[in-house]
Amino acid sequence: MEPYLRSVSRVTATVSKPQQIAARAVDVTKHYGMGEAQVAALRGVNVEILGGEFTAIMGPSGSGKSTLMHCLAGLDHVTSGEVYVGDAQVNGMSDKELTKLRRGHIGFIFQQFNLIPTLTAEENILLPLKIAGGTPSKDWFDRVIDTVGLAGRLRHRPTELSGGQQQRVACARALMAQPDVIFADEPTGNLDSTSGAEVLKFLQHSARSLGQTIVMVTHDPVAAAYSDRVIFLADGQIVDEITEPTAEAVLAMMGKIDAQARVA
Repeated sequence: MEPYLRSVSRVTATVSKPQQIAARAVDVTKHYGMGEAQVAALRGVNVEILGGEFTAIMGPSGSGKSTLMHCLAGLDHVTSGEVYVGDAQVNGMSDKELTKLRRGHIGFIFQQFNLIPTLTAEENILLPLKIAGGTPSKDWFDRVIDTVGLAGRLRHRPTELSGGQQQRVACARALMAQPDVIFADEPTGNLDSTSGAEVLKFLQHSARSLGQTIVMVTHDPVAAAYSDRVIFLADGQIVDEITEPTAEAVLAMMGKIDAQARVA
């Protein structure tokens, strides 16, 4: 068993979580296209992401879940409304300001690992922080590496690592700069069930033990059940949410949303 998996088994929900708002959307709309071809991906979305929580975003295909995450992360521009990361208003920022915000305050984990094949695991983990001109303290570096269970793999290149290990490198890279919020877009989409569970346990542990704020888009009820809260979208609007979710409760809610869509 990996070191971080042993530590996760001891984690409880007793860790004090700050309740400041890490990110929020205020009456956000997002349109693609023009005229009759225009599509409304988001329709007046209001949502608050609480600091220190692991939030999952779910919904049917085309519901706007990835669009919402991209708008919250400053990867896509909103058509109207306001987006904040902490106290910083994201919409209206220049490209330079957005780059600075993403480097210093936002972490990303994607379905594709996006590792540089010529660099070692350690070099991949430290690269964004190095580009930003920063270095982690030794204590923080050791804590992150111990958490993801990669101490014995730091000198290995991506081709020498399993898919689960590569995604854990990507997770460590996102966490190393201690961002205000980490956005994860289908982070287990390219992994088998065992490797996917390892990554999800790491994300859960990061929120519960390290106080990291995480927002994850997923289509998988089992993956969503690792979160503290699940937000459901349909047709570009938030239609419901569940706290302390189980896979069964998430699946039932998705079934309800699908049934309502068929009736409509």
